[in-house]
Amino acid sequence: MTQTLTCISPIDGSVVAERQTLETRQASERIATLRAAQADWAARPIGERIDLVMAGVARVGEMNDIIVPELARMMGRPVRYGGEFGGFNERATHMAAIAKSALADLDVGEDASFKRYIKRVPHGVVFVVAPWNYPYMTAINTVAPALIAGNTVVLKHATQTLLVGERMAEAFHAAGIPEDVFANLFLSHETTSELIAANAFDFVNFTGSVGGGQAMERAAAGTFTGVGTELGGKDPGYVMEDANLDAAVDTLVDAAMFNSGQCCCGIERIYVHESLFDAFVDKAKKIVNGYKLGNPLDAETTIGPMANTRFAAEVRAQIDEAVAAGATAHIARFAEDDGAAYLTPQILTGVTHDMRVMREESFGPVVGIMPVKNDEEAIALMNDSEFGLTASLWTQDLARAERVGDQIETGTVFMNRADYLDPGLCWTGCKNTGRGGGLSVIGYHNLTRPKSYHLKKVTT
Repeated sequence: MTQTLTCISPIDGSVVAERQTLETRQASERIATLRAAQADWAARPIGERIDLVMAGVARVGEMNDIIVPELARMMGRPVRYGGEFGGFNERATHMAAIAKSALADLDVGEDASFKRYIKRVPHGVVFVVAPWNYPYMTAINTVAPALIAGNTVVLKHATQTLLVGERMAEAFHAAGIPEDVFANLFLSHETTSELIAANAFDFVNFTGSVGGGQAMERAAAGTFTGVGTELGGKDPGYVMEDANLDAAVDTLVDAAMFNSGQCCCGIERIYVHESLFDAFVDKAKKIVNGYKLGNPLDAETTIGPMANTRFAAEVRAQIDEAVAAGATAHIARFAEDDGAAYLTPQILTGVTHDMRVMREESFGPVVGIMPVKNDEEAIALMNDSEFGLTASLWTQDLARAERVGDQIETGTVFMNRADYLDPGLCWTGCKNTGRGGGLSVIGYHNLTRPKSYHLKKVTT
């Protein structure tokens, strides 16, 4: 049954776009065309696939003046930050640069009698389910390497950023990638589950909520379809006593508040050595009080509305519960805070791990800050979470950062930086953040399967 997907702007509640979903039968027929086209696409020289993908990426860049205000209207990010093309292009460029070596045959050995090697071969049809918070960058993480590796790709984008998949498809098709190699489809949750359960795809990559990831895995149960997931996060920062305090405050506060706190690897809790705690909080308050909350289409706005009023309501609930339980809120309500999508960014102290704001994903502009006595206490608190995406460590001592990092249950350890995705490294998580890995050489391994060749030359 068809449904209407409606993107509501957080700016003023207006309708940005509406699209009709495909019925399961229609979607199955469309996916069948991608499956039929996959072998021919994989048979093209890898250099040709790389060139076509990078031409599509460049076409997206040419649309940036349209895309940036469009994103502001759809999900509220201020136009002053210029959109996502820098990261979008960086990730695709890196994956293109390493493709030939990452996908090269693994030579196991050859002599007069045998030739043995392992090839990386494409899965077939890869299904990418992308989120709204960084809709271009999260999608390209999988779309670019999947296509380069010889898969055909179906993209399903979040309703909050309904137009992103269309823009990407328009750009890639204009660059010469066939419509039966890369397709953007509008699908309901029910149809999505039905397609996965029917083995319509050979690999599923999902970025979103824990509940969404569970739904993907349930749909795939018994099909043996691979499912890669990047789900929730509650990323910590730890500021040690020898840290560069100004750099730590500037970076961690920005990582907590940028994009209205709606970042997969945003900082949601900060632990500061007790000797620096008061100074850290004072500097953090000064930064946040300098923000300008407002319409993201205004070039003066530094923090826009949250993408949806229900997201803002959850953050307000976490803050209110924490304050009622004894936490201190340090930022007075901004005049622009409308009680709906426009939300005052908040710093909390006096927080504990008994409070939801320190345990559950907030995904909004709020951060709790706690003092700690030593590394052992900080490690225990950082690991006291159901999630594990990134952790940010602040110290001048590289060996100490590595030693602490080895003890943290996380997918990425940062030292003296935060909230950044390096495409040379595997983007991965643990615990309820999900399984799998994107980008880097490992990203190519997840988007292909190994195929072994054991060739005996002599049969006498």
